[in-house]
Amino acid sequence: MKSIIAGLCLLFASTAGFSQEERNGDIFIKHPYIEILNKTNMAYLANDTASNRMFYADTARFWASGMTKSVGYYDNLKHWADDFSYYDSIRLEPTGYPDYLAYKDQDAKVVQSWGKWFGKSKKTGKTLRVDYVQFDNFNKDGKIEFEMIYGDFSQMGKN
Repeated sequence: MKSIIAGLCLLFASTAGFSQEERNGDIFIKHPYIEILNKTNMAYLANDTASNRMFYADTARFWASGMTKSVGYYDNLKHWADDFSYYDSIRLEPTGYPDYLAYKDQDAKVVQSWGKWFGKSKKTGKTLRVDYVQFDNFNKDGKIEFEMIYGDFSQMGKN
């Protein structure tokens, strides 16, 4: 009986040892990188690529749902220009607030934001809404090096 109890205690102790929590970083509701993201959004809405450029690394890459591969900054300018070619009254509506995620693993620095993109079609007059989540990875110099956006952009440019 003592050996069964000892075995069960050993089993519980080893299970508890494997289920310990470990932190992989911190989440911030206020951070300078969040402010950078807010400034990039304002520059996008103003269709001001010159101002927007200073927030991105020279080697920055962009990817959005539906793209087969990521593109560089200057190739991405065409996507942004297309938004303003097909739509007016473009606006971004945050859903909640952005978070800055400071990961210990690989020293990753990410701003995660959720929102809604709205644009009124110049062709049909209909307003398109796209719900999205965006991840901006920052390099050690505080510049955005990779931007990923997930959402259903399949209707953009078609309305």
